[in-house]
Amino acid sequence: MCGLVGIFHLREAVEIERELLSRMNESQFHRGPDEGGLHIEPGVGLGHRRLSIIDLASGQQPLFNEDQSVVVVYNGEIYNFQELVEELKKYGHVFRTHCDTEVIVHAWEEWGESCVNHFRGMFAFAIWDRNQQSLFLARDRLGIKPFYYAELEDGQFIFSSELKALMCHPQLDTKFDPQAIEEYFTFGYIPDPRTIFQQAKKLPPAHTLTLRRGRAVPTPREYWDVPYQPVHVGSETDVQYELIERLRESIKIRLVAEVPLGAFLSGGVDSSAVVALMAPA
Repeated sequence: MCGLVGIFHLREAVEIERELLSRMNESQFHRGPDEGGLHIEPGVGLGHRRLSIIDLASGQQPLFNEDQSVVVVYNGEIYNFQELVEELKKYGHVFRTHCDTEVIVHAWEEWGESCVNHFRGMFAFAIWDRNQQSLFLARDRLGIKPFYYAELEDGQFIFSSELKALMCHPQLDTKFDPQAIEEYFTFGYIPDPRTIFQQAKKLPPAHTLTLRRGRAVPTPREYWDVPYQPVHVGSETDVQYELIERLRESIKIRLVAEVPLGAFLSGGVDSSAVVALMAPA
């Protein structure tokens, strides 16, 4: 678990208040107690709190490409990053770290907004591309990692991993959303894209949002959905074999780390299956 924050001026490239960005970032210290970093340039400020899991020595964020024109802050894990590293190297990209974060930067350079289609994992990230003057925001397919944002009256666009980081900004309007409150009592949670505040929103799962200075904030774009078409499943034996193989492979890719790993075992079928398949790995 890591935490990200950002401030982007939609109207003009004005100076970002470092102390405010730092305060927003530090409000999420519990999400990333290992390291923290800020990047500020005219009209853009990015912050990150890191919980180190992969490449403990050189995976600091914000993380840049070779010429410092693209920078990312990111929370999550890209499980297929090792395969993507090899693919992107064939296109001429040079990697300076061994962490999954750098894959996002080079995937953006190579594939643009469709980079999310290549990622297998859980993630929320923001990419600032200085050459294109664009801010690209993305959330994973199932919304495992959180992403909150708000457009303020003066043209600032702020975002973070937790709602309380947005609340550090003095211009956020904290007026309650009555419909969100009604939905909370109905469902036990507030469905995306609403939050408890009218001005703040959640980026829905499997959506991206691309911002450019001088343009209105567009509607988030969906890049994936669960397919509901019938499929041929084969015999009962085939289904049993496929289930085991899919579970084994999904657990294997989640065990890539440079820190000790464990599992919460409740004794049910699902957690017992996970622990049993972790044991030989």
